[in-house]
Amino acid sequence: MAKAAPLSPLAPARFPDLPPVAGVRMATAEAGIRYKGRTDVLLVLMDEGTQAAGVFTRSKCPSAPVDWCRAALKDGSARALVVNSGNANAFTGKKGAEAVALTAELAAEAAGCRPSEIYLASTGVIGEPLDAGKFRGVLVETAGRVSPGAFEDAGRAIMTTDTFPKGVTASVDFGGTTVTINGIAKGAGMIAPDMATMLSFVFTDAPIARDLLQGLLSKGVVDSFNAVTVDSDTSTSDTLLLFATGKAGGALVTDAGDPRLADFAKALDGVLLDLAQQVARDGEGARKFVTVEVRGATSKQAARRIGMSIANSPLVKTAVAGEDANWGRVVMAVGKAGEEADRDRLAIWFGNIRVAVDGERDPSYDEQEVSAYMKGQAITIAVDIGLGEASDRVYTCDLTKEYVAINGDYRS
Repeated sequence: MAKAAPLSPLAPARFPDLPPVAGVRMATAEAGIRYKGRTDVLLVLMDEGTQAAGVFTRSKCPSAPVDWCRAALKDGSARALVVNSGNANAFTGKKGAEAVALTAELAAEAAGCRPSEIYLASTGVIGEPLDAGKFRGVLVETAGRVSPGAFEDAGRAIMTTDTFPKGVTASVDFGGTTVTINGIAKGAGMIAPDMATMLSFVFTDAPIARDLLQGLLSKGVVDSFNAVTVDSDTSTSDTLLLFATGKAGGALVTDAGDPRLADFAKALDGVLLDLAQQVARDGEGARKFVTVEVRGATSKQAARRIGMSIANSPLVKTAVAGEDANWGRVVMAVGKAGEEADRDRLAIWFGNIRVAVDGERDPSYDEQEVSAYMKGQAITIAVDIGLGEASDRVYTCDLTKEYVAINGDYRS
C-alpha cells in the first residue's frame, strides 16, 4: 500500500467544531476493506421521518452504490447511511449489485428499518469486488455506540488520498427557531464533479419537504461542487446527499415561497461552497489554491466553460506550481474553450496585477511584482473577455510532481 501523503499546506489549522444535529448519530469502525490500522466504515443513524435529497455523478459508468441511492431516493425516506473507503465498488458487475444489496440488508438489521431506507456510498479503488461480508457483525456493533457529535471521526473514516478530513457547520434562523447544517466531504483526486462531488454528506434538523430539499441541493451544487476541479476527471462514485431530520421543530415547509427557506438556502449554499473549496485545497500534491474569475463573457455558461478550460489546463496549473505568471498559457486556455472570444479585447490579471490588456502585454507590466504575488498560497487568475456582461468563478489547485507520484502508486 502506498505511503500516506503529507498534510496539505493548504489544510485548515484544525477541524471545525461541528455541533450535534438533532436526529443524527454516527460512529466509525475498522472492517479491513483495504486499509490496515485505520477506520474505513462510517455508519450514520437518523430518526424516523428523515428526508433525503441527492445528486450524483453523470458518468455513464456509475458505481453500484450510486445506482442504489438513485433508487432509494424515489421514496426519499432515510434511516441510515453507510460509507466505506478503500473500495469504490465500481465496475464490479453483478458482484457490485449483490454487495450493495447485502450491505443494505445488514445495515437495515442494525438500524431497525427497511433496506430501502438505507443509503450507501463507497470510495477507493475501481474494478475490485467489494466483500460486503466484512460488514457482517461490524454494523450491528457500530450501531451500538453511535453518538451525536462524531463528525471529525466520520470525516476521517471516509478519506482515501485525502490528507485532512473536511467539515463545515452553519446555523440559521428558521422562523424563530435555530437550525443547524453540518457537512463533511472527501476528495482529493479524480475531481471534476458533474452534478455532485466525490463523496459529501450534509445533515440538518430543519423541517423541509423532500421535493423542496432536492431543489435546494440541485441549485446549490451549481456554483459550489460543480465549480471545482482538481484534475478534470469525473469520478464514477460522485455522491452528494442531504438529509433533513425535521427535529428542530416547527411546521414542515412544503411551499417553495415559504420565507423560512431564503436564509436556509443561503446558509446551505455556503456550506456546499466551503466543502468544495476544501476539496480543491486538498488536491493531490496541491501547494496553491487557485480561483479563476471570468467576466465580460456572452453568458454564464460561456464564462463557466472558459473558466474550466483555464482551471483544467495542465500548462496553467504547472505554471502556477512553478510560481510563473505565464499569461500566455491563460490566453491558450481561453482560446481553446470553444466559446466566443476576441484576442484583441482580452485582459488578464494575476491577483490585482493586470498583466495583459487589449490583446497584448500590459504597458505597466512588472515581472518582479507579479513574481512576488505568485509565491503566495492563494492565487487568483482573472480574465475579462470583453464581449458581454456575464461572469463566473471556479476553483482549482496547482499541478505538482506529487500528483504524479500519488497516482502512480495508488494501486500498489
